[in-house]
Amino acid sequence: MNSEATSIDQVFKALADPTRRLLLDRLREQNGQTLGELCERLGMARQSATQHLDLLVRASLVTVVRRGRERLHYLNPAPIHEIEERWISEFDRPRLQALSAIKNKAEEYAVRTDTLTVPSYVYVTYIRASAEQVWQALTDADLTARYWGHANVSDWQKGSAWEHVRTDGSGAVDVVGRVLEAQPPARLVITFEDSPDVQPPREPSVVTFLVEQHQDIVRLTVTHENLPNHEMLGGISRGWPAVLANLKSLLETGEVLPQAPWEMDGKA
Repeated sequence: MNSEATSIDQVFKALADPTRRLLLDRLREQNGQTLGELCERLGMARQSATQHLDLLVRASLVTVVRRGRERLHYLNPAPIHEIEERWISEFDRPRLQALSAIKNKAEEYAVRTDTLTVPSYVYVTYIRASAEQVWQALTDADLTARYWGHANVSDWQKGSAWEHVRTDGSGAVDVVGRVLEAQPPARLVITFEDSPDVQPPREPSVVTFLVEQHQDIVRLTVTHENLPNHEMLGGISRGWPAVLANLKSLLETGEVLPQAPWEMDGKA
């Protein structure tokens, strides 16, 4: 059995248990919870919760981010996204999108999303590359232009500005920010302002890239925090998987994907 089949088996095994699905639901409602918070919300003993979480982590459905002495658990949508791409997107996407639109509209009437806490977004992918190659791909303007459709321009020093510049020749800048941390090739933290002129001004969101080498592969964890609203959460939930899939393809094959993956959602 190949590694891909084993990985898929782990995902389906993890999703087959109702308690583990409930854990994922709780993380979807409030991402970034400690073990104690999850146990409290579920009325579950720590040992039982730990066993379920370990299975979810092995299936890459949950990722753990350390913050000081705390271990925060985040829902990782990557495996479910891969299942959707493999078994659903090519066959029934238009009908499912229509049903999803109806459901989302109904939920908008039921709950005002701007009154809810917007969870952080975490995405994890594994790339056959070195940490130095991944770092270069994140910070080299020419490389970002190839897999992102924008050149990320900066000297990537702490405190420096960075710009997300279109590659269509217009020179237009769609996102700006500042470098909060730069520890090559392991950790990059930037602010991310896609609406810098919005009034009243709002605190920018923050993106953290964590690059972890393990033998011949890298685990790249992208955490997007301090999101202003659910509209932005929805946008980056579609955008990050597409961009990172293109990055992975470029580093592993030397070429980006044949078509821009974000165009599958009708987003340029």
